[in-house]
Amino acid sequence: MVKFNSWFQERPAKPSDADKQKPEPPPGHQSDNEESTNETSSPIKQGKRNQLLNQILSKLPGSNKPLYRRYWFWAGLGISSGMIAIGYGIAAIDQSLPDKAELNAIVRERTLTIKAGDGTIIQQQGEATREQLKIEEIPDKFKKAFIASEDRRFNKHNGVDTQGIVRAVLNNVRSQNVVEGGSTITQQVARILFLKQEKTVWRKVKEARLAQKIEEQLSKDEILERYLNLVYLGSGAYGVADAAWVYYSKSVDQLTLSEMATIAALPPAPNRFSPQVNAEAAKQRRNLVLQRMQEDGFITAAEKQAAIAEPVTIKPSSPKRWEVEAPYFISYIQKELPKYVSPEALKAGVTVETSLNLNWQKAAEATVAKTLRNQGRWENFKQAALVAVDPRSGEIKAMVGGKDFGKNQFNRVTQAQRQPGSTFKGFVYAAAIASGISPYDNYLDSPLVIDGYEPKNFDEGFRGWLTMRDALTKSVNIVAVRVLMKVGFEPTIQLAHKMGIQSELKPMYSLALGSAEVNLLELTSAYGSFATKGLHVEPHGITRILDRRGKVIWSADFKPKRAIDAESAAIMTWMLRNVVENGTGRAAQLNRPVAGKTGTTDDARDLWFIGYIPQMVTGVWLGNDDNKPTWGSSGSAADTWHEFMEKVVKEIPVEKFPERPKLEGRKGSIKAKPVKAKRIINRPVTSKNQQSDEETNSRSYRRRNQQVNSDDSSEDSSRRGRNRRRYYQQEQQQEETSRPRRRYSRRYRSEESSSSSESSSSDRPRRSRRVESDSSTPRRSRRQYTPPATNSSPSSGSSTPTRSWRERLRPTPSSEPGSEG
Repeated sequence: MVKFNSWFQERPAKPSDADKQKPEPPPGHQSDNEESTNETSSPIKQGKRNQLLNQILSKLPGSNKPLYRRYWFWAGLGISSGMIAIGYGIAAIDQSLPDKAELNAIVRERTLTIKAGDGTIIQQQGEATREQLKIEEIPDKFKKAFIASEDRRFNKHNGVDTQGIVRAVLNNVRSQNVVEGGSTITQQVARILFLKQEKTVWRKVKEARLAQKIEEQLSKDEILERYLNLVYLGSGAYGVADAAWVYYSKSVDQLTLSEMATIAALPPAPNRFSPQVNAEAAKQRRNLVLQRMQEDGFITAAEKQAAIAEPVTIKPSSPKRWEVEAPYFISYIQKELPKYVSPEALKAGVTVETSLNLNWQKAAEATVAKTLRNQGRWENFKQAALVAVDPRSGEIKAMVGGKDFGKNQFNRVTQAQRQPGSTFKGFVYAAAIASGISPYDNYLDSPLVIDGYEPKNFDEGFRGWLTMRDALTKSVNIVAVRVLMKVGFEPTIQLAHKMGIQSELKPMYSLALGSAEVNLLELTSAYGSFATKGLHVEPHGITRILDRRGKVIWSADFKPKRAIDAESAAIMTWMLRNVVENGTGRAAQLNRPVAGKTGTTDDARDLWFIGYIPQMVTGVWLGNDDNKPTWGSSGSAADTWHEFMEKVVKEIPVEKFPERPKLEGRKGSIKAKPVKAKRIINRPVTSKNQQSDEETNSRSYRRRNQQVNSDDSSEDSSRRGRNRRRYYQQEQQQEETSRPRRRYSRRYRSEESSSSSESSSSDRPRRSRRVESDSSTPRRSRRQYTPPATNSSPSSGSSTPTRSWRERLRPTPSSEPGSEG
C-alpha cells in the first residue's frame, strides 16, 4: 500500500542533459540572466514550502500515520462538506421561494374580491378578509395583545426567534401540552401568504427562510398590519375587523380590553378557543393573554384584573364576507374575468374593481321587485330584467337579471335571447335617416304582401299616408317594413352591428318588426349610441384588476367608435323623443328630456322599453321564461323604466339633447341598397279599415289577449298610466252606454242580409274621420271583419263567401313577425 506521507518527502530535482549542455549566456544578455535566475529559484521556493508543510504535519496528532487515518482530516472534510451542503440547501430554498416583488402581497392565494365603483366589497370567494384595516386604525392595545400572545420578541428578532423556540419547547415540556408556539408573527405571515398548511420539516425550513426575506423587505408595522388583516380567527372570520364583527357585532375601536384579549387568544386553535364553541377555554386563554400583557408592561395590574372580572359574553353575527350584493352583476363579472386575465393570475388571487353604482343597483332591485309584485300578478309575467349603462364610457351601473337569484341564476340581461319587437325599429329608421331619407317622407300604411309575407299592424287597421316620424311614434308595423325595403337588409344589419348588436341578424322582412333574437344588454348598449351622437363604447362592468400585491394587471381602455354620423343620431333622438312625448312611450316621461322606444312581441310574450337621457341609457324587459303570453303591454315596461329613472336622475344634472340639424340638402352617410322583392301585392284601403289612432288606443286595452304582431300601440293599456287610463275608460263607458242596442241590431241584420247588400251598407262610414290626429277627441266606429287575402290572386277578396256574424267578429289570423311567408 502506498504511504501518503511519501507525498510530502522532498525530492531533489535532477538536471536534465539539456541543462548540462546548455551554454552560459554572454554577459551582455541581461534578459537571459533574469530568466535563468527565475528558473533556478522556483525549485528552491517549492522545496521550502514542502519543508514547512512537513513541519506542520509532524506536529499534528498521528503524524506517524497515513493522512487518511488521521481524525482531523475527516473532521475538516466533514465540516467543509457540511458548509457546502448548507450553502446549496439555502440556494435551493431561495429558488423555491417567491421573489422580492411577491413579498408585498396583501391577500391570500386563491381568493377573489369584487368591489363596487365606490370601493365597497360586494363579494368575496376563498379565504378572504372582508374589511382590511390600516395599522393606524387598529387600537394599540389590540396590537400588543397579539404580540404578547404570539410573538413576545416581535420587535427584536429578524424573522426567526431562536430564543423563543427554546422557550416554547421548555414551556410545552413543562406543562406536558402545547401551550406556546415557536413560530414568530413573521413566520405566520409567510405561511399564510405563500406556503401550504402541511406539517413537515421542509415547510418549517422554508417558512424560516421566507420570514427572514420578509423582514428584509418590509417594516415591522407592515408585517404586523398584514398579520392582523389575514390571520384566521375562527367562525369564518379572517382578520381582526371580521372577528370583531363575528363575535361581538362591533368595530375594532369599540372592543373592550377583555374582548381584545379573547380575540388575540384565538390563533393557536381558533375553533377550540372560540367563545362560541367553548366559553371556558376561551376564558382561560383570555386570562393567559392578559397575564402576558401585564408581564410585558402593556397593561397595568388594575387593567388586567378589571378585564379578567369581565364575563365572556358574545353577540355573534354572520361574517360579512358571506354577504353578496348584486348577484346577477357578480355572476356576469365572474364570466367576464377570463377574457382579461390568465388562469394563473386568477388562481393566485385577484381583486376586481367594477363600475357598479350601489345606490342605483338598490333602486333597480327595488323597482323590479315592485313591478313583479304588482303589475306582474295581474298582467301574468313572472320575470323582469333591467340594466343601466353609461353610454359615454360603456360602464354598467346597475343590473338586475331576474326575480330570485337564489332559486334561478339565469341572467336575463346577458343570457336570455328574446325577440326585441318594435324596439328594433330604431335601427331600421336610423339606417333610413343615415342614408339621407327625410323623417318627413311619407309612406302608405295599407295592406301589403311581399314574397308571401304579410305584415299586420297591432290593431289590424290602416292609417293611410304617414310620415316616417309619425310612423315611428305610433309604432306602425307596415311602414317599418316599407322603410326596410327602401334602405335594404345589408345597410340595416351593418348599422345595428356597429351600434352594438352582437347577435346574428338574418336578412328577412320580419327583421323590421324585431324577429331576430337579442339580449337586453346589447340592445340597451346599442341605443346608447343615439345618446352619444353616434359613438359606441363596448359595455363592460370591470374597470381594473389587481393582483395579490395590489398591482394593476388590467385596466379598462375601451375606445369609442363611430357607429352612425352625429347628424343622423341627433335626428333619431329627436324622433325617439316624440315617441315618449306623444306616442307609445308616454309612461316613461320625466321632468327632463327623454328619448326611447317601446317593443312588444306576439301575444305580448316580451314587453320592452329602451330609453335614455344624455348621461344614461336603461333597458327594461318583462315576460316569462317559458315564453308564455302575458296580459300586459310595453307601457308596463315604460312605467318600470320611469320608476327606476325617477330615483336615479336625482343624482344626475339635467342635460339637453343636441338640437335637430337642418334637413334641407342633407346627404346620407351610408348607401341604401333597396330590397328587390319578387312579388309585391298592394291592396287598396277601404273606408271600413281606416281608423283614427285615438280609436285604436281606445279599443286596444280590451284586446290584450289578442295581440298578434309586434306593435306597441297598446301603451294606454298599462294599469299604471292612471290619467290616460281614466280618460279612455270614461270615453268607452260613454260610448257603450250610448248605442249598445243599435250596434247589436246592425250585427243581427247583417247576418240575415245577403253578402252583397251587407258589404254595400256596412262600408259606408257614418262620419268623416282623420287618420292622423293625436289631439282630436277619439270617436268610435264599428270595425268589420276583413277577410285575409290570398297570395295567388289580387282580386280573390271579391269572392268572399257569406259568413255568420260570429265568424265575422273573430280577429283576422296573421303570421308571426319572426317568420316569413
